[in-house]
Amino acid sequence: MHITINDTNKILEIQEKFTEMFPYLRLEFFRKTNHRDGNIPKNALANLRTLGECRTVFNTQSSVTISPQMTVSELDKLFNDVYGLSTQIFRKSGNIWLVTTVTDKWTLEEQNKQGEIITSQMKK
Repeated sequence: MHITINDTNKILEIQEKFTEMFPYLRLEFFRKTNHRDGNIPKNALANLRTLGECRTVFNTQSSVTISPQMTVSELDKLFNDVYGLSTQIFRKSGNIWLVTTVTDKWTLEEQNKQGEIITSQMKK
């Protein structure tokens, strides 16, 4: 399964598709900044805006495809290169969401599976 998105997709729509595919992950979009401290900064993008309204890079590529085999760092680079936007993936761990910076080399599939394992163990 893949998610293909373009300039007309709203941030909220992308987040919903992403969570549908990866229920233990959350995707946040930001204007270019250093957001690696684990806090969602004030410059998180409004989720009712489209990618086209938020993008700061304008090139010939207008769509991207997200796949389970993609690493978190590859996803970050893709959105940075194509749209000029920063992203952050959060992984569910019980009742909290953890920033995945230490595990950015893991695939989205691995991240999601780890979130599922940890969350199911914490429920027991």
